Amino acid sequence: MVDYSDDELLQLSGIQHFAFCRRQWALIYIEQQWQENILTYYGRELHERADDPFLTEARGTVVITRSMPVISRQLGLYGVADVVEFYRDEVGITIKGRTGFWRPHPVEYKLGQPKPDDRDQVQLCAQAICLEEMLGVSINAGSLFYGRIRRRQPVEFDIALRKRVFALAAEMHELFQQGITPPAEYSPACKSCSLIEICLPAPRAKKSIRRYLAEALKE
Repeated sequence: MVDYSDDELLQLSGIQHFAFCRRQWALIYIEQQWQENILTYYGRELHERADDPFLTEARGTVVITRSMPVISRQLGLYGVADVVEFYRDEVGITIKGRTGFWRPHPVEYKLGQPKPDDRDQVQLCAQAICLEEMLGVSINAGSLFYGRIRRRQPVEFDIALRKRVFALAAEMHELFQQGITPPAEYSPACKSCSLIEICLPAPRAKKSIRRYLAEALKE
């Protein structure tokens, strides 16, 4: 397995965009374009309330760390985990200043409600892989907290999800190195994308322009 260098590292948050739409990811991370809409605004506000790099709190048998920097050389990704909870467990790691062993449990905060695809699960699993590599511990599960429904959704980091994360990360690096922005492909999800005015995806016409021109020339 390849270990990426510092110069090759990509932002972990991008894997969620990539799983949703490769063109959206390329517009943001290759072409450096970004537009904020109401969904991205409230999503950022939710993250800012969750993230406090100076806050670590203990609640009984749980230690909570916010805005934890994470990195994986195998994935070639780096970023920040919203919240990592450490539960007292015999199968875990030691924490400076605390006795016993602690098992990490990443928690990612999201606006709205669970998505119809796996983009959120992919991002959370990538964070877990980073933590495993950094801490030398196995992490079997994490949680997604959705602001609209105000509750958590458990996520199991099974083999299939892990393989998908590694495959997406490898494809991200390939496109980034080539500087390729995939062509626009319209879907109903485009309506909520903050980059729709930049991307300009058009619903697929029943008759292509090339075919239309060819028929017009024949006439």
